Amino acid sequence: MPQDLLPVTRIPRTGLPAHAIVVGDPARAAVVAALLDGAEEVSYHREYRVFSGGWKGLPVTVASHGVGAPGAILLFQELADAGVHTFLRFGTAGAMKPGIGDGELVIAEAAVRDDGVTHQLLPPEYPAVSSPEAVFALQRAAREAGAPHHRGIVWTRAAFQPGLLPFFPYGGAGLAAIEMELSALLVTASLRGLVAGGVLVVDGANADELVDEQGTGGYDPHRDVVAAGVERGAVVSLEALRLLVEQSP
Repeated sequence: MPQDLLPVTRIPRTGLPAHAIVVGDPARAAVVAALLDGAEEVSYHREYRVFSGGWKGLPVTVASHGVGAPGAILLFQELADAGVHTFLRFGTAGAMKPGIGDGELVIAEAAVRDDGVTHQLLPPEYPAVSSPEAVFALQRAAREAGAPHHRGIVWTRAAFQPGLLPFFPYGGAGLAAIEMELSALLVTASLRGLVAGGVLVVDGANADELVDEQGTGGYDPHRDVVAAGVERGAVVSLEALRLLVEQSP
């Protein structure tokens, strides 16, 4: 009998571990999965690459969602349909506040919903907030791993490169970092009663005075300092999932 697969991501409708790390890059999904015991590739369709395995006895799903919230939210929704109830997004971001260095982690308390998709689902006043227990678990995991980290609000923005519109309408608002998918995850989780949070590795600076007028001319996320941050962030993400289970009533 053929396996029952969900239509967009082609993941199985049943059988996935209920705790998930979600990342943008399919290659990064493989890097995180390599840290798991007994990791197996479950599916790979379009940008959606999915693994399962174990972290210190906890069954874990690792899945990639590609670039941008409109495609990412399809993965979040179908993972939830498949029974996943706890999500941590592990991604990269540009720093927007002085004192946040390359390779350091930003733990998201909430996100600005400039993601290009959730405004078509809900009024703009609806917030995109991390589950408090996810924030605390990520912070504890980062502290115990000795990983430099910060907490704050991040800006989820659909457009990667600047255009004719002002690039920083939130200047002076105290945002910690800018990325492209987290608010879609947080909104999905709130609507469905799920646990969700996010931790981001800083791969460059996006403060007003440092924006490259030629677009991404000075942007290089492939430096050693970023790779080291990704290695730390992967362990922090997985350990935070374990702590969430440990701390649950």
